[in-house]
Amino acid sequence: MNTEQYFEELENWLDLEAVAEKERMARRRQIRSSKEAERSGETVLDLLITNHQTGLAGRILIDFAKKSHGDLPPIRLKVGSPVVICNLKDRDDRGVSGVVSAKRREVIQVAVDQWPDGEVFRIDLSPDETTRRRQLAAMARAKLAKGRSKRLRDIAIGLVRPKLAQGKNQVLKYRSFLNDSQQSAVRFAIESEDIAILHGPPGTGKTTTLAEVIFQELENQKRVLACAPSNTAVDNLLEKLISLNIRAIRVGHPARVFAELRDHTLDEIVDRDPHTQIILEMRREVQELVREAQKFSRGRDWRKQKKHYFAEAGKLRGQIRSMVKSIVRNVIDTADVICTTTTIDDDLLSDSEFDVVVIDEACQATAPGMWQALLRGKKIILAGDHQQLPPTVLSAEAASRGMQRSMMEEILEREGSSVFRRLTVQYRMHEKIMDFPSQFFYDSELIADPSVAHHKLTDHPTIESSDLTESPLLFIDTAGADFIEQVEEEGESKFNAKEAMLVKQLVHRFSNAGVDPNNIAVIAPYAAQVRFLRDMLGSRSVEIDTVDGFQGREKDLVILTMVRSNRDRQIGFLSDLRRTNVAMTRARHKLIMIGDSSTLSVNPFYAKLLDYFERQNSYSSVWEYPCE
Repeated sequence: MNTEQYFEELENWLDLEAVAEKERMARRRQIRSSKEAERSGETVLDLLITNHQTGLAGRILIDFAKKSHGDLPPIRLKVGSPVVICNLKDRDDRGVSGVVSAKRREVIQVAVDQWPDGEVFRIDLSPDETTRRRQLAAMARAKLAKGRSKRLRDIAIGLVRPKLAQGKNQVLKYRSFLNDSQQSAVRFAIESEDIAILHGPPGTGKTTTLAEVIFQELENQKRVLACAPSNTAVDNLLEKLISLNIRAIRVGHPARVFAELRDHTLDEIVDRDPHTQIILEMRREVQELVREAQKFSRGRDWRKQKKHYFAEAGKLRGQIRSMVKSIVRNVIDTADVICTTTTIDDDLLSDSEFDVVVIDEACQATAPGMWQALLRGKKIILAGDHQQLPPTVLSAEAASRGMQRSMMEEILEREGSSVFRRLTVQYRMHEKIMDFPSQFFYDSELIADPSVAHHKLTDHPTIESSDLTESPLLFIDTAGADFIEQVEEEGESKFNAKEAMLVKQLVHRFSNAGVDPNNIAVIAPYAAQVRFLRDMLGSRSVEIDTVDGFQGREKDLVILTMVRSNRDRQIGFLSDLRRTNVAMTRARHKLIMIGDSSTLSVNPFYAKLLDYFERQNSYSSVWEYPCE
């Protein structure tokens, strides 16, 4: 595939995604029933404004809560999600765009630039057209790339082989404590000339290692752009950089940034600049000029006077824009590191180029989403884990044509060990929780650090010792007990009521044994099971979510309900084994899996997993857990 064909295919993917997003939003807008409309997790209806304030660089922060004063339904709207707020009573209302700036159990807060019309509202996840336009523009530039950008482009596409890392025997003084595999990865990244990939399996300190790479590049007088496809991943990296006393600037909408990190955003830093006070005074002067101009409507030379005032206001606005641009440029040019999502604001960064571009969680980015960052660097460092969740793609056709395969995965498959180093010491899981994922996904290379290798729930003094709390693993087999899956009414998602009842029983048993409910997670592969469990448990402490919702998270105790149990032995998207890998590796001290062995074992992976539980004496039947 040549360059033209490659980018033509990427453009086709984006067209397919745009159609899928618009169709999905149109379907949601046509649904009138609250229960059905909110089933997707991308819509909330019957909302009232309960509070508002000014913040986040002058934007309006509006709190919305349910008209019924109840909890919000399970939603996929996270801090940083682009949304549209519409008048629920007016189906033709085009709405006001905003960004989710905070979310609590009963309240969702949205940052907007203008006040929405209406009394009762709906909030919908919005297609991000700005992102798509920026990606298309970046790909158009990539086609015409020259020099260093052209070489990196051709390496990414597979037209040119990258140069192998050259050992430079540079003495590195590490800012962080790093194990041998992390030090090897840092040195490899520093010594690579074109591209380096850091493969970070769960709990191996990938972000810590990446922050150290950035520190070392700065020590070598390199300018660094640090990116990730999600705001959460960018903020996690920013947090690490700040802990190393690196002057990092976070570029992006402040509402998309962790509240505790907003002092490091470009908006906040610009607001603190001494010249900003002058700008504020100039803006007040503009307002006064406009007010004076509006007073003139009659009398001699009133048109001339009006024109004069407006002209003066226009000159001041021009000076303000110039001063703001100068302040922003100075902040960006003097930062050690610029942190942003891979959807880069080209207006802010302008033509800024960097010696090194670092992209964390690269496996969660689609290929079209990589080019804005790639074109700004002389060297590329990618970090992630292709054995965890792939990029989110709505269009089934685009996914089938390759959009769900990340660029990092493609390069790894093509270039092999010459371009990557794997982190091998993990600091999260008991070694028995770790062993099976290590064997199946990571060539049996993972090692549990001694600090976690044998840790267990009962290490906490308030937790009672029993077979249930002492062991790190448990599989509860529901085969033969008629734990049959069901399809949610008016939907396609599946749930398993009897598995949910067993989950509830287990949560109560662990809580009674002294396990803090805040340290318990219940994970389900299906959204319907999450909804069913939340209704059943009603706990504000125990976290219940889908696999996607727990990516990058961890808890002391994880209960994983597999849901699928049917006579046809169909497992649906449980066959995407990366999802199960993510779910299993969220557990620190104990992992419990509930499932039907007769259904699951049709897949070789689950057959081996069941065998592993048996060999660990951690396999039991549901008959051993009578309903209480």
